[in-house]
Amino acid sequence: MTTPLAPDPEQLAAFDRDGLLILRGALDPKVRDSAAKAAGRLLATDRTAGRDRSVDGKDGFRGVVALDDAFLPLVANPAVLPTLIALLSPNIHLLSSNLISMPSLPDEQRTIRVPSRHGWHRDMSSTVTDLGVEHTPRLAIKVAYFLTDPGPDAGLTMFVPGSHTRTGPVSVPRGAIDPSGAITPDIGPYDAVLFENRTWHAGGLNRSGHERLAVMMQYGFRWLNAVDDPVPDLLDRPDLDDVERQLLGARDRHPDNSVAREGAGARPLTDWWEHLNAAPAR
Repeated sequence: MTTPLAPDPEQLAAFDRDGLLILRGALDPKVRDSAAKAAGRLLATDRTAGRDRSVDGKDGFRGVVALDDAFLPLVANPAVLPTLIALLSPNIHLLSSNLISMPSLPDEQRTIRVPSRHGWHRDMSSTVTDLGVEHTPRLAIKVAYFLTDPGPDAGLTMFVPGSHTRTGPVSVPRGAIDPSGAITPDIGPYDAVLFENRTWHAGGLNRSGHERLAVMMQYGFRWLNAVDDPVPDLLDRPDLDDVERQLLGARDRHPDNSVAREGAGARPLTDWWEHLNAAPAR
């Protein structure tokens, strides 16, 4: 891995305040191009395993890091990883890697993102159901990479800054589809958007004339169950380093594969962080 920069304290404070953050230039152009081509290949197949289809022509796949090597460089992206560790801890892994394709639709053909189904939501809704919204902490952070060119009509994910601290839902006025204060992030093609599980968000309206492609990489504490299917074959690959293996779900094990103490599997990221930054992680 290339040597990354330590996280910016002002950016960490902005994430704590807003529940989201833009990291400029966090996506390598070659990785973006390769991932976009891989996305096109996957979407053109008739594969059903891991397929994630929904209303209004939404298409995609769960667990894309196991479906094409082009997505593997996103797992431990050194331009993003320090910020993730600083906001969560080194004891994290990848919960999901989700490819999303949204077509460009005329407004009259939409069945969601209309006043009767505005689409605003929080992630990990079952956690809120089990714990209650007042007791749901920051558990996970998604990193959104957009593989098609952004723009005002590209249908980028929208957010309500600061909504991660609310104990009730966002309020959408009657006849509208967006709450007061909703924003579309102003990003370039190589920027990444980070947001946490409690931040209210919704897909924007894609009126661009072409599909919107995005990859959402969600990271959370290692004691949270992964959303994607297990990827044991990936962990056996000799070309992965220990940090990547931790993020892909390596368990608490000694080198001989015997059981180690709880949390020992976070040692790769803990060591990596200590080499990067003298300040302890959260």
